[in-house]
Amino acid sequence: MTDTPRAEPDSTAIRVALWRALHAEADPAPHVLDDTLGLRLAAPPEGWRERPDMDLAGTRGYRASIVARARLIEDLVADEAARGVAQYVILGAGLDTFAQRRPEAAARLTVFEVDQPGPQAWKRERLNALGYGVPDALRLVPVNFEAGESWWTRLVEAGFATGKPAVIASTGVSMYLTREANLATLRQIAQLAPGSTLAMTFLLPLELIPDPAERALHESVYARARAAGTPFVSFFSPDEMLSLAREAGFREARHIGTGELTQRYFAGRSDGLKPASGESFLIATT
Repeated sequence: MTDTPRAEPDSTAIRVALWRALHAEADPAPHVLDDTLGLRLAAPPEGWRERPDMDLAGTRGYRASIVARARLIEDLVADEAARGVAQYVILGAGLDTFAQRRPEAAARLTVFEVDQPGPQAWKRERLNALGYGVPDALRLVPVNFEAGESWWTRLVEAGFATGKPAVIASTGVSMYLTREANLATLRQIAQLAPGSTLAMTFLLPLELIPDPAERALHESVYARARAAGTPFVSFFSPDEMLSLAREAGFREARHIGTGELTQRYFAGRSDGLKPASGESFLIATT
């Protein structure tokens, strides 16, 4: 039996962790999310804030979106834990640090982080090196998606109780999947025990982004994704995503857009920081 190869997280996961840290370090208080642990995990070279993708002005809307999405999910998880839901699944966990930063909520949960085997081996090593370790309540669930492994099978093998409710989070994933693949994933999650909740991001079609400057910025991001060989293939209007969730079998589904996130987490800020348009949330319950 060979050991899982140690491989660093992909560039997107690193960028997300650094944007979260940049918000905590460079944006004025109050901070929507206070997360510099992801920065410690990533341990980038000195001068990381000089990277082009860390430009303070140019990344304002994107880093605001990143911290808003994390805060929304963590607030949802804390609320669900308070009412007795004891399982939290993060699909494509990357450098997520909820279990380390929110011990009061994590103590009531079993947290399942699903990701590729290599990056997970790397993360385990980094958590141990920083003194956090991987307690039994934190389950790192390696899934070789490229080999066609089922995340659902690996999740159950890791101790996930299919008969008990859970919160499932999926951010930054749906745009890489076809409509059919998104529907298949939704159908699987819709079979979870009653009282389970899915929080999933999705991208709006460009024509639904009202601001021309933001629309042009998104077009350039999409072009870079295509050039990198990871094109975005799925875009949904809120009505289309809600219809998809109902088709999949969810009991209830609602949409949370940029306006609501801005109102919840950025109202009254002196610096005018707010999320970029273009990404929305599906919140669906079984």
